[in-house]
Amino acid sequence: MAETRSTMIDPAIEDLLDKVDSKFSLVILSAKRGRQINSYFNQLGEGLGAIVPPQVSSVARKPLSIAFEEIAASKVRAGEPPEEKPEAAVGEQVDAADDPPASS
Repeated sequence: MAETRSTMIDPAIEDLLDKVDSKFSLVILSAKRGRQINSYFNQLGEGLGAIVPPQVSSVARKPLSIAFEEIAASKVRAGEPPEEKPEAAVGEQVDAADDPPASS
């Protein structure tokens, strides 16, 4: 009898997309986290300990697969980038300094 096979990717893409806003967010988040996990494994012998280790116990050996498992387990979330301060406020102060003082 034919054996039913699981999908090639586990966790399923549908489960991963429920955790993020869009496919683009999933790609960016998993790629960044995969690079962090890869860096963690590369620096293990050096004793630096500056990078966060994998947050799930996994049988997967590939950093991207571990990143997908972390996203599915809600251990990693996409955050909003910090907002930059508008530079217009600085320009307004300079313009005010260029104006001649009011005479009384």
